Amino acid sequence: MKTAHFHDIGLIEYRKAWDFQENLFNKILDIKSKNRNEDKNLKTENHLIFCEHPHVYTLGNSGNQDNLLVNEAYLKARGASFYKTNRGGDITYHGPGQIVGYPIFDLDTFFNDIGKYLRFLEESVILTLKEYGIQGERSSGETGVWIDVGKPTARKICALGIKTSRWVSMHGFALNINTDLSYFDSIIPCGISNKQVTSLKQEVGENVDIKKVKACLKKHISAVFRLSLV
Repeated sequence: MKTAHFHDIGLIEYRKAWDFQENLFNKILDIKSKNRNEDKNLKTENHLIFCEHPHVYTLGNSGNQDNLLVNEAYLKARGASFYKTNRGGDITYHGPGQIVGYPIFDLDTFFNDIGKYLRFLEESVILTLKEYGIQGERSSGETGVWIDVGKPTARKICALGIKTSRWVSMHGFALNINTDLSYFDSIIPCGISNKQVTSLKQEVGENVDIKKVKACLKKHISAVFRLSLV
């Protein structure tokens, strides 16, 4: 069974978490470069990071900044920051009460299929929600995990946005648990204007123990990816 180092780094400023990711990401790329250019057979490591961020909006490299509906002064007044990132996808919000997961995986040791990788992340979240009596679903052409797909009440509970280089992944998913959903009012989430955003708290009607959700997520990521987290 493959292994990955698990890091729960708690509440951390977005830029610091990005730097932490990139350090691990670049180490894997360096090892792969040595294996290719120096004919070595060094083993790469996989990592899974869980964290929460202070209020922040992030825009993917293919996103439209017009989907941020407020100005810098308003962001400052609400204690939020803004970053243009190198992940895919459009704009999203991160904040306290949300589990952000950053898998830094060498996909050469799993499979060379980005679509399959995204579906595996979605499946891990869907299985986690099932433990809370919530039916998470995929929505055709829209990455992430949704509830009530195909209905006027369709709403998104988990966003995905990744970057890969030489089959190494970074960035990942954001699952709303006890998230203050009012912060999504300042954006068109993921560039989708006609659907709502929800949280596990909103769906079950009470605050949720985020530590228990993390434990469920770890369990299902391990099972779906056939991975031992150490």
